[in-house]
Amino acid sequence: QVQLVESGGGLVQPGGSLRLSCAASGSRFSINVMGWYRQAPGKERELVAAVSSSGSTNYADSVKGRFTISRDNALNTVALQMNSLTPEDTAVYYCNVQAYLYNYWGQGTQVTVSS
Repeated sequence: QVQLVESGGGLVQPGGSLRLSCAASGSRFSINVMGWYRQAPGKERELVAAVSSSGSTNYADSVKGRFTISRDNALNTVALQMNSLTPEDTAVYYCNVQAYLYNYWGQGTQVTVSS
């Protein structure tokens, strides 16, 4: 069973920055894709950014140019640097890991962008 430990959420003013981190442990298989999703109240969960084991990245259009995803394959960690945050970025952010045929989720961390 894979455990995901997230950190870094919080309250930030519009235009500010936050960095989310996620550490994965316990996987029997190599981790293929690591990423971040978010879910705002009343909305569906959506992909924010993902990175493959080879370093290929994928971003939601709404965060391109503002968010950067990075990964450490040796440590099985993934980070999301979020800059120029807006109130529309307010959501619970979930770490996601795909290993072999399995899909794992973190417990979620709240990001609130408000003045």
